[in-house]
Amino acid sequence: MSFFNLPDLGEGLHEIEIVEWRVSVGDRVEQDQVLASVETAKAIVEIESPKAGTVRQLFGAPGDTIQVGEPLVEFDGEAEERVRPDLGSVVGTVEVGNTVVAESTLGVTHPSTVGFKVTPAVRALARRLNVDLTLVKPSGRNNTVTAADVQRVAKLIREAGEMVPLKGARRTMAITMSQANSEVVPVTLCDDADIDAWPESDDTTTRLIRAIARSCSAEPALNAWFDNHAVARILHDKVDLGIAVDTEQGLFVPVLRNVEKRDAKDLRRGINAIKKAVRERSIPVESMRGYTITLSNFGTFAGRYANPVVIPPTVAIVGAGKIRNEIVPLMGKFESHAKLPLSLTFDHRAATGGEAARFMAALIADLEAHD
Repeated sequence: MSFFNLPDLGEGLHEIEIVEWRVSVGDRVEQDQVLASVETAKAIVEIESPKAGTVRQLFGAPGDTIQVGEPLVEFDGEAEERVRPDLGSVVGTVEVGNTVVAESTLGVTHPSTVGFKVTPAVRALARRLNVDLTLVKPSGRNNTVTAADVQRVAKLIREAGEMVPLKGARRTMAITMSQANSEVVPVTLCDDADIDAWPESDDTTTRLIRAIARSCSAEPALNAWFDNHAVARILHDKVDLGIAVDTEQGLFVPVLRNVEKRDAKDLRRGINAIKKAVRERSIPVESMRGYTITLSNFGTFAGRYANPVVIPPTVAIVGAGKIRNEIVPLMGKFESHAKLPLSLTFDHRAATGGEAARFMAALIADLEAHD
C-alpha cells in the first residue's frame, strides 16, 4: 500500500475542498491522470496522480475538506511513501479529570484577550454538545470556562438554528480576511473626482484602471508587496491589478496583468473574460495570484466611501463608490457635476501618508482629465 498525501499547493494554501472524484476505488490510473477536482484559492483545480497504480481507497467525499499533508488516495502495491501521517486519531479511553488547561484566544472574537482555561470534563461536554469553546465567554474563577457556560452557548445555538460551517470560497475569504486583520496596519484616505467632463461613452472601470496604472507610475510605493517577517518590500515595475468580483459563493480577486500597457478596449475584453471565468468557476489558480494592487468597484451596488481590506502581501486597494451628482461653484454660478467617490486604503507599515496622498492626487488628476 502507498498513500498520496495532499501536496503543498503554495501561496499559503493549507487545505482543499473536494468537488468531484474523477476516479473510483478499484480503478487503474496512470501517472498524471486527474484524480479529483478540488476547490482552493477560490478556484476549481485538478489534482493529478503522482504515479500509476490501482486505487484502494479515497479519503473524503465531495464537500469534505482535506488538509495539506493528509492522505488523499491510497494505492495498492509498493511505493516509496509507506507511512500514513498521524491525523490525530486517539485509540482507547480519555480520562476525565480536573486539570485546568489554558487555551489561546489569538484571533478569536470573544471578549477575552488573555486566554481562557478549561477542565477536561468541560472540554468533553463542549465536544458532546458540539460547542466551539472559542465562542464561550468564561464566567468561572481565573477566566475558567464552566459547564454552565458551555450549556448556555449550546442553548443559544439550538435556538438560533444549525451552525453551518463555511466552505469553498467563503471559507477561503474568511481565513484571508482574518489574516489581513492580524497583519495589516490599514489607513484610508477619501476624496472625490469630478468626472462631469467624461463623454457618455466612457467606461468607468477602464478609466479607473488607467488612472490606477498611471498613479502607480507617479507613486510606486503603493504598487508593492510587503514582507511582514523580513520587514522588507518589493516595488513593482508592472501593474498587475486584482479586481474584486462579488459572487453568491464569496469574493473572488482575479488578476488583469500589465494593465499599464493595455488600451481601453483590451482592458474591457480582459475584464469580461475574467468575470465570465469567475461566474463559470473555470478561472485557473494562476489567474488569482500575484496581483500588485487591488480595485474594488463597490459603487456599482451602493456606498459612497469604504475602507476595503488590504490583502497581504499587497500594500494598497482602491475603492470606487457610487457616482452621484453634486452642486459645485463655477465662475460665479453653480452647476451640478457628476462626482466619483474614491477610497484608498493602504498598509501604513509599507507606505507613508505622503506617498498615499500623492497617489490619490495622481488618481484624481487622471480621472478628471478631459481625454
